[in-house]
Amino acid sequence: MKINKILIANRGEIACRIIQTCQKLGIETVAIYANIERNSRHIQLANEAFCIHSETPTSAYLDIQSIIEIAKKSKVDAIHPGYGFLSERAEFAQAIEEAGLIFIGAPIEALKLMGSKAAAKASMLAAGVPCVPGYHGDNQDVDFLQTEANKIGYPLLIKASAGGGGKGMKIVTKADDFMDALNSAKREALKSFGNDHVILERFITKPKHIEVQVFADSHDSVVHLFERDCSTQRRYQKIIEEAPATCISDSTKESMYQAAISAAKAVNYRGAGTIEFIVEDDEFFFMEMNTRLQVEHRVTEMITNTDLVEWQIKVAEGDELPLKQSQIQCNGHAIQVRIYAEDSFNDFLPSTGLLEQVQFPQQDNIIIDTGIQKSDSISIHFDPMIAKIVCWQETREKCVEKTLQSMDDTFISGVKTNLPFLSEIMSLDVFSDNQIYTNSLDNGTISVAIPKIDNQVISTLAHKLYFQETNSIWQQTNHWSNSGDYFNHFKWLYHGEDIVINAKFHDDSVILDDGSQEQILENTKLYKSDKQILLTHNHHRYIFDIINHEADSYIHSDNNIVSPMPGKILQIKVNEADKVTKDQTLIIMEAMKMELTLKANSEGTVKKTLVKENDIIPAGTVLIELV
Repeated sequence: MKINKILIANRGEIACRIIQTCQKLGIETVAIYANIERNSRHIQLANEAFCIHSETPTSAYLDIQSIIEIAKKSKVDAIHPGYGFLSERAEFAQAIEEAGLIFIGAPIEALKLMGSKAAAKASMLAAGVPCVPGYHGDNQDVDFLQTEANKIGYPLLIKASAGGGGKGMKIVTKADDFMDALNSAKREALKSFGNDHVILERFITKPKHIEVQVFADSHDSVVHLFERDCSTQRRYQKIIEEAPATCISDSTKESMYQAAISAAKAVNYRGAGTIEFIVEDDEFFFMEMNTRLQVEHRVTEMITNTDLVEWQIKVAEGDELPLKQSQIQCNGHAIQVRIYAEDSFNDFLPSTGLLEQVQFPQQDNIIIDTGIQKSDSISIHFDPMIAKIVCWQETREKCVEKTLQSMDDTFISGVKTNLPFLSEIMSLDVFSDNQIYTNSLDNGTISVAIPKIDNQVISTLAHKLYFQETNSIWQQTNHWSNSGDYFNHFKWLYHGEDIVINAKFHDDSVILDDGSQEQILENTKLYKSDKQILLTHNHHRYIFDIINHEADSYIHSDNNIVSPMPGKILQIKVNEADKVTKDQTLIIMEAMKMELTLKANSEGTVKKTLVKENDIIPAGTVLIELV
């Protein structure tokens, strides 16, 4: 059946990505949106758009009945789920089929089977695909799970059976910590996936995350499109992905390709799928199958010169795969970085606010996938990913440099982002040498610090502002004299530290008021907004806040527990008059789909609890007073 009109049951960058291919193919698109997203980019790109009114913005994209009603009303032929939300829900695919529409995704039976990590492991073992030792059964009694965990041994991994993306996943290093980790994993799993079923697995100490892209049609053809290395993660969330993997041997790759194809055939698969493996010393184990398009599908497209969304549509129409296995070639190297709204140097806390400035590079062999634009807001309701930058070059070495340059040319102001963190990681020798594992950024093996500034960096910034922004708000001549010369006065904040400089300028140098002289740094770039300045040099990103704007004032005290961001109170672990110790967990809150644990800074006594469980609170709220 020819598809002429598609409803996209998603939002953000993946909705925009799907619309791009539909426009190329001459297919009309219908978007859905929560009320707070009525001005979003995917709404502007689609031919039609419908609001789904719901209790929360997130639930709008989970409302199966409303989505089906909109699909019928707008007379679409098919529904594309994107990724996340309903993309792997068998009941959603079933409802679409019962409505007489085409689901652009996996078969219902495959969704049911792979929707349970436990059932998936059992089917893979039956198909001869190697799996990590562990417990994948249905018994969820906590005492039974504790016993099974002790049998498997520590370190051990607890994983939500119904989900992915690091949610509902915990590492346990000793038996005494198991119950707390299990309860936290179950809470996260229930909130994210509506199912608190977990499985237990042996924890691999030096894991590489390698996944194989597979594709199948309804004509018994299954192919692979090579592999991706997604080992650079933090808290089980991928942040840098690349293809092909250069950290494993060709013989191991061939074995993985065959295992991936066997896995797809074992579940009578159709459409785009990803078989994820955990690899250690060229030994690989099946982790899970993602029965949808992946966030990182772009790197596969760039090395194979394909459009996987177009493939999805053609397979859904009943066509054969566009290429046979022998026709799929791997060419060059591609890297994707995920830009998140978060403070990477403050425990990765998500960042919310208005996007004051958004600037991405526009060059050949670079793809920018994003659903945001200037003046949009990053809210607490959705995943904090802002955009993906995807780069291609002939070799990995050239691709790393291209990606670093593309980040140098990216400026986002209004919220904190992980761009400085990404640049620092990719500049490390361990990244170049493929020595980053999935747990390296979490276990302290690799330390990524705030880029350090010195007088030369500060002087260069002042110099560039003086000559490029004459008479701007950043240049202020105070008309005071040292040795008869006028000096210019600048003041900024750099990660909370006051930076003050008094200087006069020559073409290539800066003279400070103490008489010292600094040569300006070469090969620097300057970006600015009303509130921030970005200086880049050698792929280091120096972000300065302009402090002639009023900042939000939060209550800070060693004796107070203060919410670092907006969110919801999940658990209060103490009562008034309780004695607490340093680093004791006092409150667990939820923000942007993740749990945050707030701990005591020092010993003390709970004087007063100022919030209740299930309260929705803004950033800076005093939650508990300690004395």
